Amino acid sequence: MAKLGKRARAARDVVKGKDNVSVTEAVSLIKENAKAKFDETVEVAVCLGVDPRHADQMVRGKVSLPNGTGKDVRVAVFARGDKAEEAKAAGADIIGAEDLMETIQGGTIEFERCIATPDMMPVVGRLGKILGPRNLMPNPKVGTVTMDVKEAVEAAKGGEVQFKVEKAGVIHAGIGKASFDAGKLEENLKAFVDAVQKAKPAGAKGAYLKKIALSSTMGPGVTVAVDSATGSA
Repeated sequence: MAKLGKRARAARDVVKGKDNVSVTEAVSLIKENAKAKFDETVEVAVCLGVDPRHADQMVRGKVSLPNGTGKDVRVAVFARGDKAEEAKAAGADIIGAEDLMETIQGGTIEFERCIATPDMMPVVGRLGKILGPRNLMPNPKVGTVTMDVKEAVEAAKGGEVQFKVEKAGVIHAGIGKASFDAGKLEENLKAFVDAVQKAKPAGAKGAYLKKIALSSTMGPGVTVAVDSATGSA
C-alpha cells in the first residue's frame, strides 16, 4: 500500500471522525482540503437502496444545477441538414452523421455529452456497446434524443448534469469546482440530491437515500447527513 504524502495525511486528519455532517460543514471541509495546483472538481456520491439489475429499480435523470458545473462540456451532435446547422449555431463542438459514427468506432471520443435527432438513431444505435458503458448514449428520457437540438446543446453547455445509477447502487456526479463560493456549492448539492429523490423508481423498497458523500478530485471524502441535504432536518 502506497504511503500517504504529508499533504494527504493532513487532509485526512482534518476530516477524521467527522461523519454525517451538515451540508454547510461538508462543503467547508472540502474547500479547505482542495489544495491541488488546479481547480479541483467537487464530486458527490449518492448510495441508493436500489438494485439496478431490476428494470423497475433503475435510476436515471438530469438536473440543471443553479450555478453550473464550472466545466466546459464538449458536446457531439448526430444530425443532418438544418438540424446540423442548428447544432453548430448553438455551440456544439462536434457535428456529424456516419462520419462521426466511424470516428467513434475508431476509438476517438472527444466529447462528454452526445445528442442525436430521432432520425439519426439507427446510426447511433450501432455505437451502443461503445457509448453505453460511458453513459454517453443518447436517450429520449434525458432529452438527448430530440428535435430541439438548440435547447439540448445549450442545456449541456449551461451546467446540466445527467446521472445514472451504477451496478453497485451508487450515483456519481460533479457538482462544481472547489473555487466556487460555498453557498453556490451548497445550492448545487441540494439541487442534485432533490433531482435524485424525484427520480425514485417505483420498485425501490425501504430507505432510498442511504448515504451521501462529498469529495474533491484529490481530497478525502466527507459523509453528509441525508436530512441536511434533503432539507428535512
